[in-house]
Amino acid sequence: MKNLLLIMVIATLALAAGVMTRLQTGVGAVPPAAALNFAFPDVDGKLQDVSQWQGKILIINFWASWCGPCKQEIPEFIGLQKRYADKGVQFIGIAVDDREPVLAFLRQVESNYPMLIAGNAGSALSNQLGNIIGVLPFTVVVNRQGQIVHRQPGEWTEKDFIEVVEPLLAEKSDKLR
Repeated sequence: MKNLLLIMVIATLALAAGVMTRLQTGVGAVPPAAALNFAFPDVDGKLQDVSQWQGKILIINFWASWCGPCKQEIPEFIGLQKRYADKGVQFIGIAVDDREPVLAFLRQVESNYPMLIAGNAGSALSNQLGNIIGVLPFTVVVNRQGQIVHRQPGEWTEKDFIEVVEPLLAEKSDKLR
């Protein structure tokens, strides 16, 4: 009986390690056309289509007002958006949440990047973009050509940003606005 339990624990840990490795390395990347075809309303109810940011480096962050780590990383994202906006970087927050709790949070933290309200549809998109275990926060980085170049379950720091995004800044695109 103990051997069976030990085998089950080891198998579970191996599965979890494989899932995390897959998420970190981007194996099984979603084709760009499928990955970047979404539109959600912003906090004012205006529909925002991802195509308006075509040609920019996108940092798409899935979050929720009830998620502590999500709320911790947003002020850092605000600073990064301010510093890198003129270099073609665009943060997009996608709240896997309802409008009212998001508005309550944004009364405390004034965002300088779009916050879209997606509810359950945000969870589905997050899953489609590689968040197969449904963790929040979850961040996806898309290069200027519309290709997913990085996925990160859990908190994303300025150090992560520099490692992933700085090399992309050197890439040029004729689509850059």
